[in-house]
Amino acid sequence: MPPARDGIRVSCVINFYGRLDLLAGILHSLAQQKYDRESFEVVLVEDKGGTAAGKQLAEEFYTCLNTVYIPLDKNHGSMGYSRNYGLAHSRGDIVLFLDDDTVLMQQNFLEVLDEMFNHNSTVDAIVPHGHAAYSLVNGYDFHDSYFMTSRCTAYRRKVLIELGGFMNHFVGQEDVEFVIRFLMAGKISMNVAKLNYFHPPLLVPNFRKPKAVGHSFYLLKSKYPMPIWTIALLNCSRHAPLYLLPIRRYREMGRFGIGFIAGVLSSLGRQEDFGYN
Repeated sequence: MPPARDGIRVSCVINFYGRLDLLAGILHSLAQQKYDRESFEVVLVEDKGGTAAGKQLAEEFYTCLNTVYIPLDKNHGSMGYSRNYGLAHSRGDIVLFLDDDTVLMQQNFLEVLDEMFNHNSTVDAIVPHGHAAYSLVNGYDFHDSYFMTSRCTAYRRKVLIELGGFMNHFVGQEDVEFVIRFLMAGKISMNVAKLNYFHPPLLVPNFRKPKAVGHSFYLLKSKYPMPIWTIALLNCSRHAPLYLLPIRRYREMGRFGIGFIAGVLSSLGRQEDFGYN
């Protein structure tokens, strides 16, 4: 990960594949920011080698955004590697991770973000307040509005460099693993109520991705102290019993927990020597 350069203050890194209608939403949000266009960039990393449609959409915003389009070269489907790939091509002192289905309603979002980092020199990360972009059932919102997730969290570049970015092999929840190392290193985050974003609530259509996440966390066994590794597994699986409840929000959280446990158990049953990227 190279140092900051070219006078860029904020890098907005977005990883995506398909869902161009959603991606257009966050790009429109960024195009409306009342912030110096020369002070921020938008790094778009498209999975699976990219598509003509994805590149075309990025080019449509060239006139109003400092946009960098990068097709992912390998390790398709691995969000850890994909996030790192975007980081390697970013230039800002501050790196703001955004999902393709995140929406920023405040036109001064980047301006306030920059000011908060300037006025709080000891803060390593800033966490905006999250809101559900829609609700399938009344009351179905995030279980933690200030969770440090890549759907909308900003870090100082020097912290990302110091901690080595994300684990390449993680299929999903790479941001959860990074936060564990962030906290273990004694880094400081700050929740900021006046920064707000919208994002769809958790939906888990099947057990495939949760199982892959369970496998990814299992691979940390030789990299983490045993107590920390055990706590991480328990934390990611703790919602499994909620699947028995009739409320949609809890069933989605429970489905993820069950899939995660299945992924860990299947990894325990293997006899091969797992490697790391």
